[in-house]
Amino acid sequence: MTTFKNIVLYTDTDGLAKFREEEIALPGGSPKALLSELVPSNGFQVRQSPPGVSSDFHCTTTAQWLVVLSGEMEIGLRDGTARIFKAGDHFFSNDLLPEGAEFDSTLHGHRSRVVGDTPLETLFVRTGN
Repeated sequence: MTTFKNIVLYTDTDGLAKFREEEIALPGGSPKALLSELVPSNGFQVRQSPPGVSSDFHCTTTAQWLVVLSGEMEIGLRDGTARIFKAGDHFFSNDLLPEGAEFDSTLHGHRSRVVGDTPLETLFVRTGN
């Protein structure tokens, strides 16, 4: 069976945000257009951020898919790992604050920044969770 590679930003058991790769099965459709199972969603938002914008470390508040429509963004983790996502790239953002925890600005979350001179446009699709 063919699969679709997905990057996941998640909170590990140590409270740190990390990346992992997962495969999504494509069992449906036809040889010309393979499809995954339908994934429930809970609405979407679009965002535009001008060049030079960056964030402090923060956690995702709602599990959601993020698709870069134009521009580039960097997601940085506490361990120094960083990934740049360009137009057409995507990831599943699920680095939620651990249940019962208060945000610790020295432990939790990820940071983001717009890379380059082009505004960043993104699409967020919230999951049905």
